[in-house]
Amino acid sequence: MKRILILILFFSFITLNLFATHMRAGEITYVWKTGLTYEITIVTYTYTKSPADRPFYDISWGDGKISTINRNEKIDLPNDVSKNIYVGQHTYPGADTYIISLQDPNRNGGVINIPNSINTPFYIETKLVINPFLGVNNSPVLLNSPIDMGCVNTPFIHNPGAYDVDGDSISYKLTICKTEDGLEIKGYSIPTSSNSFSMDPISGDLLWDSPLLIGEYNVAFLIEEWRYGQLIGSTMRDMQIEITVCDNKPPIIANINDTCILAGTLLEFNIVATDPDTGDIITLSATGGPFQVATNPAVFVTTNGINMVTSTFSWNTTCEHVKKQPYTVTVKAKDNSYPAKLTDFETFMITVVAPPPENVTATPIGNNIIVKWNKSPCLNAIGYKIYRKNGLSGFVPDHCETGVPSYTGYVLVGEKNNINDTTFTDSNSGAGLIHGIEYCYIVIAYFIDDAESYASNEACTTLVKDIPIITNVSVNNTAASNGSIYIAWSKPTEMDTIQIPGPYEYKIYHSNSINGNNFTLLNTLMGLNDTTYLDTLINTVDSPWSYRIDLWNKTAGNEFFVGSTQIASSIFLSFIPSDNSLLLNFNPVVPWDNDTFVIYKQDPISLIYDSIGFSLTNQYNDSNLVNGNTYCYKVKSIGSYFSEGLINPIINYSQENCGIPIDKEPPSAPILYVIPDCEKVENNLIWTNQNHENTEDIINYNIYYSSSNNQNFELISVVNNPNDTFFIHKNLLTIAGCYMVTAVDSFQNESNASNIICLDIDSCDIYKLPNVFTPDGDQINDFFIPFPYNFVEKINLKIFNRWGNKVFETEDPNINWDGKNKFSGEECSPGVYFYICDVYEIRLIGIKKRTLNGYIHILRNKK
Repeated sequence: MKRILILILFFSFITLNLFATHMRAGEITYVWKTGLTYEITIVTYTYTKSPADRPFYDISWGDGKISTINRNEKIDLPNDVSKNIYVGQHTYPGADTYIISLQDPNRNGGVINIPNSINTPFYIETKLVINPFLGVNNSPVLLNSPIDMGCVNTPFIHNPGAYDVDGDSISYKLTICKTEDGLEIKGYSIPTSSNSFSMDPISGDLLWDSPLLIGEYNVAFLIEEWRYGQLIGSTMRDMQIEITVCDNKPPIIANINDTCILAGTLLEFNIVATDPDTGDIITLSATGGPFQVATNPAVFVTTNGINMVTSTFSWNTTCEHVKKQPYTVTVKAKDNSYPAKLTDFETFMITVVAPPPENVTATPIGNNIIVKWNKSPCLNAIGYKIYRKNGLSGFVPDHCETGVPSYTGYVLVGEKNNINDTTFTDSNSGAGLIHGIEYCYIVIAYFIDDAESYASNEACTTLVKDIPIITNVSVNNTAASNGSIYIAWSKPTEMDTIQIPGPYEYKIYHSNSINGNNFTLLNTLMGLNDTTYLDTLINTVDSPWSYRIDLWNKTAGNEFFVGSTQIASSIFLSFIPSDNSLLLNFNPVVPWDNDTFVIYKQDPISLIYDSIGFSLTNQYNDSNLVNGNTYCYKVKSIGSYFSEGLINPIINYSQENCGIPIDKEPPSAPILYVIPDCEKVENNLIWTNQNHENTEDIINYNIYYSSSNNQNFELISVVNNPNDTFFIHKNLLTIAGCYMVTAVDSFQNESNASNIICLDIDSCDIYKLPNVFTPDGDQINDFFIPFPYNFVEKINLKIFNRWGNKVFETEDPNINWDGKNKFSGEECSPGVYFYICDVYEIRLIGIKKRTLNGYIHILRNKK
């Protein structure tokens, strides 16, 4: 028996060594190959001496398929660590989100923060999002090993050195180590620390400040990829950290600032690391995106030094390096101390920015401006963005400031999606630009990932007066069929008469709308000097009119269109009536700036219009009017162009129009109070009038009631005296109910509801039973009856003697038990009786059963 036990223990030991102390760390990454085909790379780190080797793995692709992938390479590293690399390809069925996963039954034993780690499977996963609208994607590559060491009571830092070849934004966050089927490990805990355990979401620095206990720890974190604000993938890394006791301090890398560099220039500087422990040899190395680019990669020579080491980072950048997201560089300093080689990481960002488009010019032609610039020297740019501002801003971008910030006042007015197209015509979206304004432009180049170049120089100009400029659209007469509008314009004063020799012709167009929809030719005028016109026999009552003047060159055999004025409309006056007031609206669409509007009101006796005020906006409120009366108005606008040599001020009039003030504003809601009268079963409603000065306009109050709390209110009464602010609700079965009150004015505007008040029968005496009565015929307390009550529909009372025999029952709420056995007719003997009584009360929620139980004492006087 003893030999059998020894054999069992022996084979148990062999089994333990075959299937345990194996998996320590790993992650899964992928690259896009073609179409829906991706190549994944699994990297695992295992205990070298473990016999539980894995020459292949079954990988779950996330689409229901599982494949066996063979190991491509096994690399033995120091400290009994082996790096295993597996590569395989898979073609997916279509666009979707897929979880690629691997699990191994043999996580190594003795992991401090994973209970029973030797029997806890190891699991890693990577999320692949296939979305044709976001483009193809490759996962980040993790350039630093997930096996690291630290010392007790010494801050530990690690960085995975993630690099994304697509230039996507990367973020980091801690997660929980997982086990079989991707479930979180029960009992897993973040490693204990003297201060904190955290991960920087931007740099990816994992800081453990500071370990308290020696041993092996596993932690997991996610590297997430973002494109256009959407999550397009994530990679989970499960890493192992060995903490030991050591008399050692980690090296320190001097601070390195983030920076930006103009594409095509050299970025070069020294990086220095020191070690506080005398005699320690420091190895200084660096990883990151600049070292991974295909052309002109950065150079940083891994260098050793005693106590201090210096190496030079050098990167001769090109336009191919331009991208929106900065490049991340992770510098690592590692000492040679024993038993733990400690490290320090310093992460910094480099943004490579494209140079600005050069030689931007702005040239006016008619009411448009032609903007031109040189082709971007970065041939991988895909187009340009053109920005405009009124007036020079003096903007000079900072060395890390790309594009055109909104604080400059510039707005985007155009885009070119061809790098060879370096001309933009600014027509103000077809409406034409305005004379007299200095228009300034900035141009930037942009790239496929939305990276933007530095801003160009500002190019400014004003329009040349080589086309007519409209100045007046003024209502001359208000009539439904015989109205008229005066139109005027300024003739061209800077026209090239060699290119445009004449003779000249104006074509006048009008439209029965404010925005110039469906223009029709009104008339033509020959020559340049006739610049006024009266449009007659039109309806100026019901709508505004818009105008445009075109200039034509009428040289015989060479007729052509020269240019147009901008569209200008008449002022159209309309009203929004309200209580004792009229809100006047007037909003002409004109190219000049109207800074003042003068309001004229007709005297009802003399019928003369006289000014009553002015407005700096497109509205004016005339108050203290009488509801129901008619009031007539017209409006004069005063404005100007920004340019000299044009009529100033520009004055125009609206049509005459009349409005009637009507009270459309509801009164204020009353505030309600309700007092129940339980004896009379009535509810007294009292409310306060919140309308103050408008009290005289209140004509009645509406009383609304709901018998339950379902809020289905019904109008139950109207109080027609506005001075009466009370109401008694009578003839009720119960006081339970909800109330609200509204106020109504003389224009039948009803206010919002008052506060809602709901009462229940708990405001009154509820149904109760006494505990003693004396049915001895002396006409005093001879009957068992309830205390005074209300709001009971029925009861179900059962009374039992002490042996549990029923002696009385009734559904009458008044009970009136005379102390006799209801079933035998005999008097019940004095003593204690037990009752159960279901009371059906008329409550706010409806008929509600309430159960009472208790004892009754029957007392009889001796005869």
